[in-house]
Amino acid sequence: MAQFINGKDRLVTDAIDGLLATSGDRLYRLDGYPHIKVVCRSDWDKSKVALISGGGSGHEPAHAGFVGEGMLTAAVCGEVFASPSVDAVLAGILAVTGEAGCLLIVKNYTGDRLNFGLAAERARAYGLKVAMVIVDDDIALPDLPQARGVAGTLFVHKIAGHLAEDGANLDTVTKAAEDAVRDMASIGKSLDTCTVPGSTKEDRISVGMAELGLGIHGEAGVQQVAFEGATSAMDMVLEKLLPHVNEQECVALLNNLGSTTPLEMAVLAHALTSSDKAKTVKAMIGPAPLMTSLDMHGFSVSLLPLTADRTAALSRDVPLPDWPGMTMLSPVTIKPLPDGLSPIQPIPSDNPATRALIETCCDLLIAAEADLNSLDAKSGDGDTGSTLATAARALNGSMDRMPLADLTQLFRAVGNELSQTMGGSSGVILAIFFGATGDACANGKPTAEALQTGLQRISEVGGAGLGDRTMIDALQPALQALTNGVDAAAQAARTGANGTAAMGRAKAGRASYVPEENLIGHNDPGAEAVARLFEGLAAAMKG
Repeated sequence: MAQFINGKDRLVTDAIDGLLATSGDRLYRLDGYPHIKVVCRSDWDKSKVALISGGGSGHEPAHAGFVGEGMLTAAVCGEVFASPSVDAVLAGILAVTGEAGCLLIVKNYTGDRLNFGLAAERARAYGLKVAMVIVDDDIALPDLPQARGVAGTLFVHKIAGHLAEDGANLDTVTKAAEDAVRDMASIGKSLDTCTVPGSTKEDRISVGMAELGLGIHGEAGVQQVAFEGATSAMDMVLEKLLPHVNEQECVALLNNLGSTTPLEMAVLAHALTSSDKAKTVKAMIGPAPLMTSLDMHGFSVSLLPLTADRTAALSRDVPLPDWPGMTMLSPVTIKPLPDGLSPIQPIPSDNPATRALIETCCDLLIAAEADLNSLDAKSGDGDTGSTLATAARALNGSMDRMPLADLTQLFRAVGNELSQTMGGSSGVILAIFFGATGDACANGKPTAEALQTGLQRISEVGGAGLGDRTMIDALQPALQALTNGVDAAAQAARTGANGTAAMGRAKAGRASYVPEENLIGHNDPGAEAVARLFEGLAAAMKG
């Protein structure tokens, strides 16, 4: 997979220099590239306990992104997923440690323990006070003799950083760090592994599966399970974590492992905060990328029981752009819609034949969701099927409150429903279409003519017409043929939809932004949806 790098050999140094160049002089680095890569606070005067962490790169913004006031004093960076050398760690210790001493915060991997440990011994030989805490918060593999250190490390950075900033001595800072490590627990879950620069990606997680408990270097997790959505994924993670915090009130750190989109992370945040398994979670850090694993499509959750001291430490603001802060959780606030926007509810009435017709239309659109999305991906953003299916599901669910026996009011009610439940331009266009159709019915026009009036209205408002490569290329001929029966309308719609595949650049809609060569040979997804709708209705009526 192509990546925005200049080569594996300079990846980490380029990234560090990019961070420094955009830090506003908050940070500097020691000379010694490429073997010694140490990022330090520019405002440090060695009068307080120094905090040093680090390890392999590829976990950004950890660790260099958390160097600054109230957190780390220095970060020692290795190559991707590789521990920094003893000399690099020692250079960091010597650069920032004064009489107050320093605390090394080390994740529980053999290379990190050995290199940081030996550097600490050498620093002590220089007469420096050096303590070390090993973070082993990963509970994925319970039988592992040495549990891995993962995103819970960030709790330690923040709690120790708070105390050190206020002038606490080395023993106090170290004990608080050790207590946090003892009490915390973390586990991750992912839909895919990560891509290590210069290496072939391991595709061990099958489509439709998720891996629970994989490591931040892409190490295999404890098990692969069927993926059934964000809620079940979060519940499984919480189920593993809760026994480790003994029903105490906790803060949750919700970590993006690399390539999970902000939209997905917000969904996961909702899954966490609304879960019955998270009743003791009172605060959250994130969702944010904090301890990533390159481009891993996953998340992790770390829980830490709250005390008054930890709450003060974690809620303290720090001037670091990558630290999201801690937020106390509260119920979602809901206020009424402004006057004039609350929809006027129609008087419900029943008509079994009309209900069956609408439900058939909805079922057809829902069934076509995947096909229409695939078609739209060739000419747009791949969401036409989902947009129509979402609206169809909502309309299906609103049947009991619809005026099914009053066609005029029904068209208006359908338009109003779509305007609320259907996103993008499609919802507006169809709301106008059904609203104008209802108005035409109220003025005495028969249904077929009223539908054509609605079509005329959306052409006037939207600016699209026949030949512009939109749904109108199937809808207009279908409505014109409707007086000859649904079969004739279906045939006309199919001819119109297929005709869009040979058209050049679209003249309206989102496809008008797409190069012509991407469109040739593919039906417009809106026109295809219209054709499938009429074909399905024709088949249902024959049945």
